[in-house]
Amino acid sequence: MSLVLIAHRGNTNGSNSSSENEPSHVVGALQRGFDVEIDVRLIQGQWFLGHDFPQYPVKFDFLKKNGLWCHAKNLEALKGMLEEDIHCFWHQNDDYTLTSRGYIWAYPNKQVGKKTICLMPEQTGQNPAGGYGVCSDFVERYYQR
Repeated sequence: MSLVLIAHRGNTNGSNSSSENEPSHVVGALQRGFDVEIDVRLIQGQWFLGHDFPQYPVKFDFLKKNGLWCHAKNLEALKGMLEEDIHCFWHQNDDYTLTSRGYIWAYPNKQVGKKTICLMPEQTGQNPAGGYGVCSDFVERYYQR
């Protein structure tokens, strides 16, 4: 079985801080066949994408797109996504956390297993083989044609 490839914030071939989490950047990665990890906040009833701050307002339906792995950046977002069955998770520096669909999100360089997402293996040289998927700024490296 090949790994599920998750474009970190929509990146597929290197970090691109000027477009990370930008909705068209995310959709572009989805259209190329990658899953995408996005950073999500809910502030005063408005949904936003953005890693360090609420940067891009989005409609709630955007979060329902197939292939999104929604990283809740505040408690309101986590609660709101769980209530609506959006695939989401919360983590900061935990070794492991569970997504709302039962996948194990592993911090870089932590052991992986069959339901584990290996995060940023390029940072440590980790081999993600044996895991369920890989989340990386460089998912194109893992694409098997």
